Amino acid sequence: MNASTLRTVRIAAWLAVVVLAVLLVWLLAFNKSEVGRGVLAVHMGGPFRLADQSGATVTQAALKGHPSLLYFGYTYCPDVCPTTLANISKWMGDLGSDADKLKVYFITVDPERDTQQVMAAYLQAFDPRIVGLTGSRPAIDQILKDYRVYSRKVDAGDGAYTMDHTASIYLLDSNARFVGTLEYQEKDKAALAKLRTLIARS
Repeated sequence: MNASTLRTVRIAAWLAVVVLAVLLVWLLAFNKSEVGRGVLAVHMGGPFRLADQSGATVTQAALKGHPSLLYFGYTYCPDVCPTTLANISKWMGDLGSDADKLKVYFITVDPERDTQQVMAAYLQAFDPRIVGLTGSRPAIDQILKDYRVYSRKVDAGDGAYTMDHTASIYLLDSNARFVGTLEYQEKDKAALAKLRTLIARS
């Protein structure tokens, strides 16, 4: 390879690196500025008809007009669910009056055990604004499918069982569009920043 060809190859390689760097910066900037507004929102959700812990019917219409948090879990969960609900309760307190602009739903993945009465008793340990939702197994299976929630029954022996399930909290804007998540045990600062952005842009 002569000097001229080598120089051409080096220039081409340098230009490729520059183009890739510019593209990466653009993608990061686009992600930061657009996702929060729901522009890149993933389509999730669908019609549902469930009951809250007081027995009132709740449908997909309840998700419109305000930002919402959806958390899928179950009352017999040994650690992840109570930890997450405790975190949500803390964040609600930290948000002050802005927390009243949010709707928070704890949707069971275990309706066979999580009756309205069980949900009502369980949620007394957390922020009173958290609404528990339960229903028939077909109704729960449908909402799990519509929101792409992983859930699997795990035999623990002697008739007992646990439930593997998605641990993320879903963030929905005021049009009930999915716009992001809070991950399990997300740091308070990051979680509150996401929640304040969600509230401000909804």
